[in-house]
Amino acid sequence: MARVHLSLGSNVGDRMANLRAAITELETLGRVTKTSSFYETEPVEFATQDWFINCVVELETLASPQSVVAAILAIEQKMGRHRKLPKGPRNIDIDIVLYENHIIDERALRVPHPAMHLRRFVLAPLAEIAPDAVHPVFMRSASNLLEALGDEGGAVKRLSLGPESSKSRPKR
Repeated sequence: MARVHLSLGSNVGDRMANLRAAITELETLGRVTKTSSFYETEPVEFATQDWFINCVVELETLASPQSVVAAILAIEQKMGRHRKLPKGPRNIDIDIVLYENHIIDERALRVPHPAMHLRRFVLAPLAEIAPDAVHPVFMRSASNLLEALGDEGGAVKRLSLGPESSKSRPKR
């Protein structure tokens, strides 16, 4: 079984419900063994959009990295994701952050995620559930990468201690 860490995010519709539905769909790939808290996060790169809710899950699977990416794209499509604007608003976004200690650089798949070390919305939930998970390029743990971010990487606020919470985001 491979241990895979996936980052999930949503900033359209019922964001928490979108994440919960995606987590349920991920069970078709294997077993979700850990789920981080939900975090409200500031958008990065394309900042003029609503804030996201993000989490990270740990998945144990027999699927290859290429099969995992195909499955998560199918889940996004099934859930109605529309790719109208790069980095723009989306009801669901699922990215492979780490797949064991693999380094993959293919046209449709880059693992570890090429920007994970710069994104607090990935590192905070990853460090919560897998603080010792090692970035196979930088050879640094998730908690160490998070600490190294300092004040960079976007604002992040923990909303809940897991996916069962129903708190909603305050209006901006």
